[in-house]
Amino acid sequence: MGLAEVSNVLWRERELLEVLLFKLEEEQLLLAAGRTRWLARATHEVDLVLEQIRETELLRAVEVDDAALELGLEPSPSLLALAVQAGGPWREILLQHRQGFMELTEAIQHLAAANRQILAEGARATRDALFFVDKAI
Repeated sequence: MGLAEVSNVLWRERELLEVLLFKLEEEQLLLAAGRTRWLARATHEVDLVLEQIRETELLRAVEVDDAALELGLEPSPSLLALAVQAGGPWREILLQHRQGFMELTEAIQHLAAANRQILAEGARATRDALFFVDKAI
């Protein structure tokens, strides 16, 4: 059945989002510790995970469209619409996936914003230090 494939892809995507969250946390730890030597590598690893997520999103779109067709829905339904139409145990499974995505997305957004803030503060401190060095010379 199409919903089993959708659920499998959703699990894979959630796992990748958890890896992304982990990689962002690694990045934050490096930033907070001032360990910029490994920052480029950490950022590259984040980019690799993002590429895997994009690939999985394409697979999810195909599987969701197949399941939507089976359920009599228009292509590209939301996860909520798919869950409501699926009914039975699939409704709860899909709603749990939806909740998991919302929680992971919120955590990723929060951590990414914090990392941007740390980077901005570091850039500002570097700029200020260079300004004072320039004035001293």
